[in-house]
Amino acid sequence: MPVLTVTERLALKGRAHQLKPTVMIGNAGLTEAVLKEIELTLKLHELIKIRVMAERADREAILTEICAKLNAEPVQHIGKILVIFKPNPDAHKIEIRQMPRHKGKKPLTKKQLGNR
Repeated sequence: MPVLTVTERLALKGRAHQLKPTVMIGNAGLTEAVLKEIELTLKLHELIKIRVMAERADREAILTEICAKLNAEPVQHIGKILVIFKPNPDAHKIEIRQMPRHKGKKPLTKKQLGNR
């Protein structure tokens, strides 16, 4: 699976903002049952939030393990919430759109950015 570009990741973060966590990983960690549930939820929704009740280093390891085993893409990791995306060609619910650009406007200069 190709890696998400920055604009795709930003678009998915915006869509994930309103989502509630659909899967919760407790003290037992990432078990086969939880992994199956995540896989089923990804097939249905394509973009999901997962709440992980573990230490920070463990959460990062869990995120990489989920993405490696399910061939999914990590979108965001904030605190105890992980956001994961895996496109489903059958459902194809989420269409990633490019962020609109302002036409005809010049980018801000360093001086203008410093005044903000």
